[in-house]
Amino acid sequence: MIQNNMTFDERFRACFGDMSVRKSAENTKFFADQSLPSFIRDWLMMRFSDRNGVIDARKISEYVKKTVPKQEQWNNMLVDMLHYNRAARFLAKVKIDFDMKKKQALFSLPDFGVPAHKGDAVVNWDVIEKHRDDLLSSTDVWGIVTVRCEPDDKKDTYIFKLVDFTSFCPYHVDVNYFIKARECFTTEEWIDIVLGAIDYNAQGYATQTEKLAMLKRLLPFAERRVNLIELAPKETGKSYLFSQISQYGWLVSGGSISRAKMFYDISKRTNGLVSNYDYVALDEIQSIKFTDPLEMQGALKGYLESGEYHVGSYRGIGSAGFILLGNIDTASMDTDADMFAHLPSIFHESALLDRFHGFIAGWDIPKMRESLKANGWALNTEYFVEILHALRGESVYRSVVDRLLCIGPDAATRDTEAVKRLCTAFLKLLFPHVTDVCRADPAEFRKYCLDPALEMRGIIKKQLGIIDPGEFGGKSMPAITVNGEEA
Repeated sequence: MIQNNMTFDERFRACFGDMSVRKSAENTKFFADQSLPSFIRDWLMMRFSDRNGVIDARKISEYVKKTVPKQEQWNNMLVDMLHYNRAARFLAKVKIDFDMKKKQALFSLPDFGVPAHKGDAVVNWDVIEKHRDDLLSSTDVWGIVTVRCEPDDKKDTYIFKLVDFTSFCPYHVDVNYFIKARECFTTEEWIDIVLGAIDYNAQGYATQTEKLAMLKRLLPFAERRVNLIELAPKETGKSYLFSQISQYGWLVSGGSISRAKMFYDISKRTNGLVSNYDYVALDEIQSIKFTDPLEMQGALKGYLESGEYHVGSYRGIGSAGFILLGNIDTASMDTDADMFAHLPSIFHESALLDRFHGFIAGWDIPKMRESLKANGWALNTEYFVEILHALRGESVYRSVVDRLLCIGPDAATRDTEAVKRLCTAFLKLLFPHVTDVCRADPAEFRKYCLDPALEMRGIIKKQLGIIDPGEFGGKSMPAITVNGEEA
């Protein structure tokens, strides 16, 4: 029950109950030493803490050692399975595949390099039937697995058998409850709550501009196919947010990447990253190499435009946002100069860059420091990410945006679509309770959704004019206003 005399923390805990955890620098360091993803960390904090949020480090350490093995412990587990004929039961990331010729269900444990050869790790069909909704996800799933080494009936050898599985979903995600809870807080309070959910301390930011700049990184978490470019100084947390916060995203850090990996592998007949994740972020973009730049450029043009891609005779569809992340020095932080000159050559073409919806000026985000680490009661990260993942499929927010915006007839279609897509993502992130246009505050929508969307798309537009003045020079953003807002 929410009461008027409650403090912010009291209202927060009354609203979110078990989905609130107490984050602190000490807890962060403790879990960093355990090398655990944030969503597992928050679950452990929920399970092994008292009402005041104080964790029992000893019990957590014992649980992690027993249940969340590290890669270097795999040989010890093999001894138990091979020599002592014991089943190994532990928390792991699992991927399911099928062998059509042998009519087998296969599994892999990516973090342990299992199996070494295809066909050496088989799932019992009763496990597939029992946990179909969880195991048949298009992405890797986390769960408690029970694995045995058993003789292969058709060969004189042993194989791994997945004989039991329990999904790692320690709570029920109720989107409607989350939407209703949003109504208990002001917009400024809600911004602070979102920052806490992704492990940041809102009190550590000097300005509202810094807070909102950080939240722009979350737009692809909440809306399908939001394509962004971010250039930022080093140590602003790009890699952490896109690699550690969500299990539904994929971060590529340097190295090389092929069209097969990104879109579709003809030889393996498997879909690539854009069909399996909510977003694909290319970090250290200046150092990433593409095995066939022209093929990648062509595939990206089609995908960024419509979500479709064609590889040979295969037509695929994806919903992942595509994000370029690069470092930039102080001297190059100038939207009136060519900031994309150091990107890989495939991104020097204006036709491809025009398909990116917005630019994040990462220099508005402060470098990471102790005061920016979450400190106090905050939303469970995994719970929050699950909510955003669920909201990606909600179309009602786009209809609200369509009705709220007033766009002139001469507006370029790509500019319009970019602004609408960004506004929809901002709406889901900051105003999830606005599921009908009559519930929207036009002034708040302009301030927190439309204005930042126009700014983000406007930088892309300005860069296009610099790179390709013949096609884009002199073209400005269209006039887009909010219906129902007084001039």
